[in-house]
Amino acid sequence: MRSQATERLEVLITEPGQLHELLNDAEAELRQVAMAQRCAGILATRHNPGRYTLELSDTVPFGETWEQTLS
Repeated sequence: MRSQATERLEVLITEPGQLHELLNDAEAELRQVAMAQRCAGILATRHNPGRYTLELSDTVPFGETWEQTLS
């Protein structure tokens, strides 16, 4: 059973220069949760150029981050 910790984050990009910093910050936050649970990796999804979600996913091996783009 997972804890009440954040398992999904939405990142909205309003300035192109923010992209890498905001995504890195979100991934680092989720990585801390994943390390505590030791049961999921991180799935980063690009919905459009300004909207991303990052979430813990049982389909991603622990310790890895996978990326996907939705059409």
